[in-house]
Amino acid sequence: MTLNEKIAQLPLKPGVYLWKNKNDKIIYVGKAIKLRNRVRSYVQDNRPRDAKTKALIQHISDVEVIVTDNEAEALILEDTLIKKHKPKYNVLLRDDKTYPYVRITKELYPKVFQTRIVVKDGSKYFGPFTDLTSLKTILRTLRKLFKLRSCDYRITEETIRNKKYKTCLDFHIKKCDGPCEGLISPGDYEEHIKKTIKILSGKTREVEKQLEKEMFEASELMDFEKATQLRNKLTTLKEYSSKQKVVSANLIDRDVFAIARFEDLACSLILKIREGKLIGKRHYIIKNSENQTDSDIISRTLQRWYLETDFIPKEIFLPCEPHDIEYISSFLAEKKQKSVSIKIPKIGENKEMVDMATTNGKFILKEYKIAYKNREQIVPRAVQSLQRDLKLKKLPRHIECFDNSHIQGTDLVSSMVHFADGKPKKSEYRKYKNKTVLSNDDFATMREVIYRRYSRLKEEIEEQEKLIKEGKLEIDNKNKKKLPDMIIIDGGKGQLSSSCEILENLGLLDKIIVVGLAKRLEEVFFPDESEPVILPKTSSSLRLLQHLRDEAHRFAITFHRELRSKRTLKSVLTEIPSIGEKTAKKLLTEIGSVEKVINSSKDTLSLYLNEKQVNNLIDYFNKK
Repeated sequence: MTLNEKIAQLPLKPGVYLWKNKNDKIIYVGKAIKLRNRVRSYVQDNRPRDAKTKALIQHISDVEVIVTDNEAEALILEDTLIKKHKPKYNVLLRDDKTYPYVRITKELYPKVFQTRIVVKDGSKYFGPFTDLTSLKTILRTLRKLFKLRSCDYRITEETIRNKKYKTCLDFHIKKCDGPCEGLISPGDYEEHIKKTIKILSGKTREVEKQLEKEMFEASELMDFEKATQLRNKLTTLKEYSSKQKVVSANLIDRDVFAIARFEDLACSLILKIREGKLIGKRHYIIKNSENQTDSDIISRTLQRWYLETDFIPKEIFLPCEPHDIEYISSFLAEKKQKSVSIKIPKIGENKEMVDMATTNGKFILKEYKIAYKNREQIVPRAVQSLQRDLKLKKLPRHIECFDNSHIQGTDLVSSMVHFADGKPKKSEYRKYKNKTVLSNDDFATMREVIYRRYSRLKEEIEEQEKLIKEGKLEIDNKNKKKLPDMIIIDGGKGQLSSSCEILENLGLLDKIIVVGLAKRLEEVFFPDESEPVILPKTSSSLRLLQHLRDEAHRFAITFHRELRSKRTLKSVLTEIPSIGEKTAKKLLTEIGSVEKVINSSKDTLSLYLNEKQVNNLIDYFNKK
């Protein structure tokens, strides 16, 4: 079936479409109200297209669709699939860090606290907060206003009835109303939570009016103590509210979007304005954005933002019109249960808000660019010291260190650890069980492991370069497979010579710095040099080498112990008729050791074994 024939059979229903290339890789994910019409628009001739769509069409070979019940489901599914597959031609929004939220738990007496982990258990989330100082201020204000509990008790009606918990210090210093002992009713505590939600949503004026009303009511009833408490709360809330920046005399809730560009980067930014005050902002970074239009970026940002947040404001200001404005309007109206005004301001105060957001976006982009360059350029002092002390031609940013381990020539194993910029990169660690050397020959063992590591790495690099050249693989420079800058062999000149022999045969000796590190005097040997280099005992370069060697030794010993444990298990318990490796492992896990298994009573063994296995085990050790 041709692609056009396949498109002609697509349904006229909402859903998601996935464009694939000739290698069956997903290169674009999109949503549609009517799948057939939307997908067919890509292959129709004489349609105006932007640069990104033209490039996409050249690589299209197949399409897959997923039908949904409605447009909202399609939008959520599209977002999920983009995050999962990261297609080349979609706008990929990245957070340069994980920002915290405020979580309100779903409990009889809810907790309110800061978190970076979103758990879908019915809890409410507010944020994310890009300014940690303002987040701490608001949490401090909320606890002062409403005496919210800070404990981790799982308070239920049953725990209160059984008096499981006692009030803590917070209750005695009047920072908590004692919900753990039921000293405040769930209804009264719920009122505190409702006001908390309003403040977190930026509705401080509503809470101020409510507190003011309650204060006057208490005063009229001659309850002056309660009136004083409410007055103090009102003062605290007004102090907090006065610190928020006023950006509009109009008290309508708004989200203001903007886009900033700098070289190959773009930044989409949202200003959260509630009751005329700026209460926070959020931004996303888009890399390699040259072929992405402002319309594409703003559309993806709208989708991502309103899937993350529960609050939909009355007005939304945009710098340009998204390409699927009708779709987004429909989704927002359905989520808010009323129409949402989407505007593109051209003049006046509203345009100034968009300009302010754009200015913020440009500032964030410049900061990001500087920080990114600094991260790339910063090299730890220990790595720089190692280059200087050993007079190396290039910085040893990626170092691999090898070590062997055995006991009296048995269970020969080797380990390789990888350090990137002076720090362990455990995803690159490797362990090897010796295949060719049957006796305690450290030189032969080192030759084997060096050959296995670098012959395979060489093949992987060649295969990767071939796929990139053929256009079958797209990978950034950071994730490409590369040779290390430096190899450290744990041992003296003998082990070093054995390793260099293999690397020379592989044609890699002139591409990698190779040194041997002798244990006794911490001497560093170079190939073809008779005298070792002695590093200062207190130097950071020597400490780095020692860290590498110790980590390789630890990794090798750990692997050796695993093998020895398996061998011991196999040679003792698994020799017993009707007891296999799985049963033996269960016995050791439950009872603790072979010795404890031997000394266990028949009743204890019967908990884990059948009668035949118990008798075989007892007979076996009696004969022993």
